[in-house]
Amino acid sequence: MQAFTRLDGRAAPLSLANIDTDQIIPKQFLKTVEREGLAKGLFYDFRYDGEGNEIADFVLNRPEYKGASVLIAGDNFGCGSSREHAPWALMDYGIMCVISTSFADIFNNNCFNNGLLPVVLKPEEVAVLMDEAKGGNHMVSIDLAEQTVISPSGKSFHFDIDPVRKDKMLKGLDFIGETLMHGGDIDVYESKRALDRPWLEA
Repeated sequence: MQAFTRLDGRAAPLSLANIDTDQIIPKQFLKTVEREGLAKGLFYDFRYDGEGNEIADFVLNRPEYKGASVLIAGDNFGCGSSREHAPWALMDYGIMCVISTSFADIFNNNCFNNGLLPVVLKPEEVAVLMDEAKGGNHMVSIDLAEQTVISPSGKSFHFDIDPVRKDKMLKGLDFIGETLMHGGDIDVYESKRALDRPWLEA
C-alpha cells in the first residue's frame, strides 16, 4: 500500500448527500478482482447517459476538474452495501482523499484498508471547501501528519483520525504489510512448532 503523507491536488465538489456504493461503482463493474481499470465505472450513471456519452455538466466531466485527486462529498458518503471496489474505483481514477461530514462505517474502513484517506470535517467547513472548489482555484492541501486541510483560499481546518490508522497510512501499511513486519517472529514460531509437533508437518 502506498504511504499517504501530504497531498496537494485539485478538488472536485460533489454536493449530493447519501451517495451509495452502487452509485460509486455500479454492479456490472464488480466482476473483476483486479484494481486497475475500475476508473471507467466510477460514478458511471452520473458520468454517462444511456448511450454511453459523457454528461457534460457532471463535475468529473468538466474540464476544470479533470485529474482531481480530492473529492469534496456530501453527507453520508459511501452508504449502502459493502464493496471494496468503491475505494478501488476512486483510487484508480486518481482520487486519494475524500472529504465529507460523515462516511458509512464499512466504506470508511475499506478506505483505510486500501490507502484512501477519508477526512471528516464539520458541516460549515465542508461547505467552505465546496464553495471555494467551485471557484477559480480548485487546489487544496491535506497534511496527514499535521491533520490539516488547507482550502483554496488558505483557510486551515483540523481533522481527527484514529492514531493507529494514521500511523499505518503514514507508513503505507495494510494488513499484509503489517503481518510481514513480524516475518521473523512467524519464522521462529513455525520452526518451533515443527520441532514440537512434527506430525502437523506431514
